[in-house]
Amino acid sequence: MKIILTHEVSGLGAAGDVVDVKDGYARNYLIPRNFAIRWTKGGEKDVEQIRRARKIHEIATIEQANEIKARLEGVKVRLAVRSGDAGRLFGSVTPADIASAIKASGGPEVDKRRIELGSPIKTLGAHETSVRLHPEVAAKVNIEVVAA
Repeated sequence: MKIILTHEVSGLGAAGDVVDVKDGYARNYLIPRNFAIRWTKGGEKDVEQIRRARKIHEIATIEQANEIKARLEGVKVRLAVRSGDAGRLFGSVTPADIASAIKASGGPEVDKRRIELGSPIKTLGAHETSVRLHPEVAAKVNIEVVAA
């Protein structure tokens, strides 16, 4: 099935790309989560609009991405969350929580969709996440999750 991506999907493409995927993947995952829309001849007009919006929000150069990477890796991020007795969290830490904690710690503003969690953070302690700033640049951010 031919689809137009509306958000960046790891391993598939960026917003505005037209890609072919399996029918079930598109119908059951990408389209219901608004990561993509079906490709139509009329939808080609949407592609240019999506690409223009992407250019506004993306980091333009590798040098700029490296500057932001240096700032991110220098920030000490502490995130206070509710937890139980054994150090397990009530719920988990989301990319939106991490983005707001980075901003509160004095770091640069990061889009929550650029934060990649390997597995959900459900325990207290130190954790490492990756922030994809540019297709060629990713920053490692150390997060300390503490009890609130």
